[in-house]
Amino acid sequence: MTSRTTDDYMAMAAAGVRAVVEPAFWVGQPRTNPGSFADYFDSLVGWEPHRASQFGIRHHATIALNPKEANDARCTPVLDLVPRYLAKESVVAVGEIGYDAMTTEEDTAFAAQLAMAVSFALPALVHTPHRDKKRGTERSLAVVVESGIDPGRVVIDHLNELTIDIVLEAGCWAGFSIYPQTKMSPDRMVEILKRYGTERILVNSAADWGRSDPLLTVRTGEAMLAAGFTPDDVDKVLWRNPVDFYQQSGRLNLAHVTEPAASFAGSSIARGGQ
Repeated sequence: MTSRTTDDYMAMAAAGVRAVVEPAFWVGQPRTNPGSFADYFDSLVGWEPHRASQFGIRHHATIALNPKEANDARCTPVLDLVPRYLAKESVVAVGEIGYDAMTTEEDTAFAAQLAMAVSFALPALVHTPHRDKKRGTERSLAVVVESGIDPGRVVIDHLNELTIDIVLEAGCWAGFSIYPQTKMSPDRMVEILKRYGTERILVNSAADWGRSDPLLTVRTGEAMLAAGFTPDDVDKVLWRNPVDFYQQSGRLNLAHVTEPAASFAGSSIARGGQ
């Protein structure tokens, strides 16, 4: 949601969205120092919860050094900063971690942050590479096994028809990112659900700097209904499954939002009686 406008939050609330989990990710251009990560992480645990709460939406985050920037020596000192944020009450997982180009630097960051997930008793959100996805998924699963983390506390994300089998067989959760043009579409997602059912499957809306749409979870639910799935099936995939996964953190807060969350001193977002 860092990359979205307030109008997106309004549209999400109108569509029935009541909670979000926002993963730490790449911002579109290289960060040049750990301080830029600190400001970004601060926004994920402070500013975005405030923006979301204005529309009755609970905002949670996952925190990590993402795989792409794990290759940049200017960014890797952030690994010393991550634990400070993993202690925050609205942080419900370590992520995104995993692979982008499957380098040795990514190996190091991946293993270190899985160890943090174990130490903080948090689930882990794993990014699979856009290129050579099957090999990247297999390598990710091997690292998960080596880490000793319970596979039921790991979601392997950005999957497709070629990678879901090995993830479910490994005991992890299978994650799918729905995009307008790339990765996974609502109709393709429906076909996967027809074949594999609704257990241990997470569906997320892509909401990044490129062409994306935070309401693609809603579109997926509509496509499920049109294909003959029941409202209970939709509720399981789009609500109960993510709740079950992220509740493992012990921090998921789904209480009704009665008033906007606190913001930083001097914020002018409420100017004009908004």
